[in-house]
Amino acid sequence: MKTIAIDFETANEQRGSACSVGLAWIEDNRVVRIEERLIRPRDMRFSSFNVAIHGIRPEHVEDAPEFPGVMDEFADAFHGSTMIAHNAAFDFSVWRSSLDRYGLPYPEFSYLCSVKMAQRVWPQLISHKLNVLAEHLGLSFAHHNAAEDAVICAQVSIAIARDLNVGNILEIPERIGMKIGRLFSGGYTACSCSRAA
Repeated sequence: MKTIAIDFETANEQRGSACSVGLAWIEDNRVVRIEERLIRPRDMRFSSFNVAIHGIRPEHVEDAPEFPGVMDEFADAFHGSTMIAHNAAFDFSVWRSSLDRYGLPYPEFSYLCSVKMAQRVWPQLISHKLNVLAEHLGLSFAHHNAAEDAVICAQVSIAIARDLNVGNILEIPERIGMKIGRLFSGGYTACSCSRAA
């Protein structure tokens, strides 16, 4: 069963404005492959707020493929996999909105939210933002670089599995009362946690 952490950066406040994607493959509780791609947004409108966060400017993506071309490269990897994102509600809405802009169907996979997992497993932390979790785990990274964010998301998920004493990330949801999210051709169901621990 493939497990892949993913992170998107966007050009502006619109969810369908992805300008980069980072991916980190997890096997045997290790990150075994990392990929990053720049994406040329359809309308090429970059807000100063977003640029200040991730540093990606229009000139950086002029020669990059648009969203379908970038994601098609990894279509076989995504199919039937379990994806993980830190704040999955954001990243998977970017994915859906970007596909909607091109009138394309959604791929089929299940997904987990590492924020929700961290909130359940480490409730004592003052925040569950990616940089706070990285510090908690003694990891350093360049925040808001899509590839590095995906790697830290993967490392956080691996650490949660270790703390729960389960052999695989895919065992986490059952242990913490998490409903696995799904993306499918007709829509999606959100990843959520039950109120009871």
